[in-house]
Amino acid sequence: MVKVIMGKKGSGKTKQIIDLVNVAVNEEAGSVVCVENGQTLRMNIKYSAKLVDISEYSMELGYDYLYAFVCGLYCSNYDITHVFIDGLYKVTGDDDNAKAGAFLDKLEKLSKSTGIKFTLTLSGDPAEAPEDVKKYL
Repeated sequence: MVKVIMGKKGSGKTKQIIDLVNVAVNEEAGSVVCVENGQTLRMNIKYSAKLVDISEYSMELGYDYLYAFVCGLYCSNYDITHVFIDGLYKVTGDDDNAKAGAFLDKLEKLSKSTGIKFTLTLSGDPAEAPEDVKKYL
């Protein structure tokens, strides 16, 4: 399962993802991981969730790199049940909607094979999102 929370800047996407992470920590039996660029969520996420600041790793940004990073997370912990990514465009450093749609499709395939749920936030107007992104809203 891949779910995208999309809205314009200041629309409450981060607050939504904080609430969803904290609920997942309480309700899911496995590990919950939240990936962000920076430390915006540090004080708001329950300590039992693994908070990953992608900027702490000296790696190139991009959709392929993020996908490999997520696969690496799973390889190191098969108990991961949910991965949250706050600010996909910030985490990848790329706001290309076509690339975002292809990335979401790859996550959907990974989700089907592993059982991991993915929830991501994306900045932008949902009405203007391309179809390959809209199907995950």
